[in-house]
Amino acid sequence: MLAEPAPALSDLALGLVVVLLAARLGRPPAVHRPPAPAHHQSTDEIRSASRYWRTSFWWAGIAALAGFIHHGFVKFSDRWDEPSWAVISAMVVIAVSYLLAATVTEVLGPRHHRTFWLLRSVGIVAYACLAATGHAGVTALLACESLTMVSILILWGVAARRRNPMAGPMIIALAASGAAAGTKALDPNVTGRVALDPTSVYHLAQIVGMVLLYFTVSAPRRAAPEPSPATG
Repeated sequence: MLAEPAPALSDLALGLVVVLLAARLGRPPAVHRPPAPAHHQSTDEIRSASRYWRTSFWWAGIAALAGFIHHGFVKFSDRWDEPSWAVISAMVVIAVSYLLAATVTEVLGPRHHRTFWLLRSVGIVAYACLAATGHAGVTALLACESLTMVSILILWGVAARRRNPMAGPMIIALAASGAAAGTKALDPNVTGRVALDPTSVYHLAQIVGMVLLYFTVSAPRRAAPEPSPATG
């Protein structure tokens, strides 16, 4: 018997879907030539970004599967409840970090390590400030991660202005994930009409966002043509 059946099973569904998508992203990315007139990437840039996307999906999927164990079994134990949730939150932080790394690579290029760490430090510094004022905790940590997500959205806004073909679908996918997160704030009386709690609704809604993200990052890319060998 599960401690929290609906959150556990919905987290299991989310985890299985995301892990399946991560496995599919393990295939080499499709690359088309010649390059698109408005935007092109080198094959190395595409592969580097794909590696970050894939790793983000793996961590997100593993976090959801760990959520199944947490809601299904760990919730029976008062001793392990908070440590378990802290570990899952750390997995989410890692997934978001790779999401940011992939975005920086796609939008700015693979050599903007300083930009990545600058943006990544926003959430870390915010959490450090909360911790210094006595507000440390898993909830505060996840709230600070929303600042990193804002940074990711801003970067894709920049990409949209540069006519990056991924920008539109990416913004839609991220907006879908954001809307899914918003369902956690729903009144339980509202979600109860479909026999679910807000957390379970969030898990199921997040599947939509992850599927949209998968289709965006797995779409065929256009790479710059490789230089032709000199002829003599």
